[in-house]
Amino acid sequence: MAEDPLESIRLTFMQEFLPVGLAMVERVRKGGPGKVAEAFNESTDPFDSLKKEGDSAARYLRDYLDQIHPGLGNPVMEVRVDIANDFDKEPDLEEQKALENALQRIEGRLDSFRKQLDHSSCDSSNTLNQSD
Repeated sequence: MAEDPLESIRLTFMQEFLPVGLAMVERVRKGGPGKVAEAFNESTDPFDSLKKEGDSAARYLRDYLDQIHPGLGNPVMEVRVDIANDFDKEPDLEEQKALENALQRIEGRLDSFRKQLDHSSCDSSNTLNQSD
């Protein structure tokens, strides 16, 4: 699949520039332009430190954009799913017999359970009628 250049630009903006921009806006809001200048004076890699500083705000914004439209904030990754198609082959006779036996055992246990339930409900109703 060929990459779409516009999508590549959008992803770069969301992953790289958005956190830096949000960190700069927050610094201006808290301390004015001088606070932004501090980031460039104090660090050897100011863009990396600003990116780390604004990463949580950017993540929050990207998640919010995804609530508006899935994939708008965070990239939608293409997923390929392969499903084995075993439905066309004939069932193995041994497997079929084993399945039938298991189903018969389950059915027998359910019948036994139903009889016990019916028997216990009859006993309790007789007990209630005798005490009246």
